[in-house]
Amino acid sequence: MATVEWRSPASEMAVRQFEIAAERLHLDKNVSARLKRPDRALIVSVPTRMNDGHVHVFTGYRVQHNDVLGPFKGGIRYHPDVNLGEVSALAMWMTWKCALAGLPLGGAKGGVACDPSKISRKELQEMTRRYTAEIINFIGPEMDVPAPDMGTNEQVMAWVMDTYSQHKGYAVPGVVTGKPVDIGGTQGRREATGRGVVYTIIEAAKHLGIDLPGRTAAVQGFGNVGSVAAKELAGVGVKVIAVSDRTGGFYDAKGLPIERVIDYVGKTSKNSTLEGCPWGEPVSNADLLELKCDILIPAALGMQITGGNAGKLKCKVLAEGANGPTTLEADEVLKEKGIFVVPDILANAGGVIVSYFEWVQDLQNFFWTEEEINKRLRDILTRAFYEVLDMSRKEKVDMRLAALMIGVNRVARAMLWRGLYA
Repeated sequence: MATVEWRSPASEMAVRQFEIAAERLHLDKNVSARLKRPDRALIVSVPTRMNDGHVHVFTGYRVQHNDVLGPFKGGIRYHPDVNLGEVSALAMWMTWKCALAGLPLGGAKGGVACDPSKISRKELQEMTRRYTAEIINFIGPEMDVPAPDMGTNEQVMAWVMDTYSQHKGYAVPGVVTGKPVDIGGTQGRREATGRGVVYTIIEAAKHLGIDLPGRTAAVQGFGNVGSVAAKELAGVGVKVIAVSDRTGGFYDAKGLPIERVIDYVGKTSKNSTLEGCPWGEPVSNADLLELKCDILIPAALGMQITGGNAGKLKCKVLAEGANGPTTLEADEVLKEKGIFVVPDILANAGGVIVSYFEWVQDLQNFFWTEEEINKRLRDILTRAFYEVLDMSRKEKVDMRLAALMIGVNRVARAMLWRGLYA
């Protein structure tokens, strides 16, 4: 990823994280060289007829990092900042995430550079269907299975599934996960990532001897991940004192009424954001990170916690709901401050774990209850948490490096077994 077309702050961070883990593992140099670059990267034009009649050409991406353990798996992101470097970084993190969770899947990611909040439903559907058509030869239940990510949801996945199915001539529910339950989606998928974040926080609290009821939390990002995490934390007695989204945030030291805030965003807010929220005092996204609290959940964009603000954090546990929210420089500061970090490839793995469950259910046409889904999710995340904690103690490294070492090592071992086809 050293060449210009791959470079971005996110890709450089992902590669450097990998290099640190590879050096610590004394990884085979040939395997290491292969894992620094994705197996395949696709850039597509996505011409879309807009409501005013003109055709706007969006740029779409699909990056497939590594499939040594199984089919590629990874979300589709709609955001103005989507670019090849970012998508490549996210695909790499997905590889380690799947391996860490013990899933028979590899890492991929996709996206379209756009602002979905400024696109009508009709335009969004047409763009999604054209994007799907452009990548259709690179996805499929046995090849690459997309899912929702930032800016996309179950409706977008339904359009992807329908477009793929129309081309095939029959319904193929297993081509994507995160679909509506009515067309082959699974119970518990929408809540899975945020719920998983809280499952890992519960285990971190046990490890640290923290009794959660009455403790405080702040959540940056109030989308699918952040809102569910906030609701789940409130459900175990934690006071959520601050939440924010792209429009800003709100803070109340006594605790926000999370259920009512979620209801406001979903039903009352004109643009489905926190803007105009009647509870709490305004707080910026940047200031929210520096509030005194027991638990901080960055669940928005990447690279929010940097060398510049890490020293100002006042939390005890940092649970990363977003992908890559903490820079390498910030990691060193957090380590010195003694903040316990639950890294992204562990904390937010709930989404891909339940996506795996959905994929399995679609392939066998046999569906589980939400109770079964949540139990299996918690079992996998709890096991992974203690594997990472044990590695951290054994190797005397932080939780991020421990998680990366486990994920990278599992992929590297599989690659050595399979060898190089030339």
